Amino acid sequence: MKPEENLSTVAATPAQMAQIGEDVGAYKATKNQFYSFLSAISAGAFIALAFVFYTTTQTGSAGAPWGLTKLVGGLVFSLGVIMVVVCGCELFTSSTMTTVARANNRISTFQMVRNWIVVYCGNFVGGLCIVGLIWMGGQTMAANGQWGLTILTTAQHKIHHTWSEAFALGVLCNIMVCLAVWMTYAGKTLTDKAFIQILPIGLFVASGFEHSVANMFMIPMGIITAHFSTPDFWQAIGLNPEQFADLDVYHFIVKNLIPVTLGNLAGGGICVALLQWYTNKPHAH
Repeated sequence: MKPEENLSTVAATPAQMAQIGEDVGAYKATKNQFYSFLSAISAGAFIALAFVFYTTTQTGSAGAPWGLTKLVGGLVFSLGVIMVVVCGCELFTSSTMTTVARANNRISTFQMVRNWIVVYCGNFVGGLCIVGLIWMGGQTMAANGQWGLTILTTAQHKIHHTWSEAFALGVLCNIMVCLAVWMTYAGKTLTDKAFIQILPIGLFVASGFEHSVANMFMIPMGIITAHFSTPDFWQAIGLNPEQFADLDVYHFIVKNLIPVTLGNLAGGGICVALLQWYTNKPHAH
C-alpha cells in the first residue's frame, strides 16, 4: 500500500480535498436557492453570536496585555465558523469558493453569482436578527455599559479604514476563513473538522482582519447603540453620543462593507480556492 493511500483513511489527501471543494461548490450553486437563503440566515446569526462572544471577552480587559486579549477574542470567535460548518449552513465568505466549480465548468457564472447574492442577503438578515435580539435584551448595558462601549469603539474603528486598507484586510480575512473551511475537507471526524478551524479563525480575528458578514452584525449594532441608547447608558460610560455620530449607514456601506466584501471575494475565491484546487487537482503529464 502506498503511503498516501494509508493516509487517506485518516485524512483526505490534497487531491481529494480539491475534488471535495469542487463538489461542494457545484452543490451550493445548483441547489434550490430558497434553501440556501434560509441556511444563510442561520450562518449570519451564528457569526453574529460569535461576535457577541468576542465582545464579552474584550469588555473590561483594559488592564490585560493587548495581544493576549485579542488571542482570547479570536479563539472564542472561532465557535461561529465551527457552527456554520458543522450545521452545514451557507456563509458568503466560504461560498466564494464556488469559483472552483465554475473553473471546471460544472456551474455557470450566473449560478455562481446568484448563490453569492442569495447567501449574502441571507447572512445579512441573520446578522440583523441578532442585532435586534441583543438590543431588545438590553445587552449593551452589561458591565455598567462597558459592553456597549466595546461595541461602539469596535464598530467605529471599522469605518475609518481607507478603501485600500479595508480591501486588503478583507483579502487577509478570507484567506484565513477559507483555509479553515478548505482544511475541514481533509477531516474524517467531527473533532477534526472543528479543531482545524480554531487557529486560522483565531488568527484573522485577533489580527483585526475584516469579515463582511461579521460586520453585518457589529456595525449595525454600533449604529443602533450610538443613536438609540438612553441617557442612562451615556451617563454610565461617561461619554457623549456626538463622539459616535459617524456611525451611520453611509459609513457602514461605503467605507467598510463594499471594500471588505470585494476583498473577501478575492481572498477566498482566488487566493485560496482556485489556487488550492488548481495546484492539487490531477494534471495530465
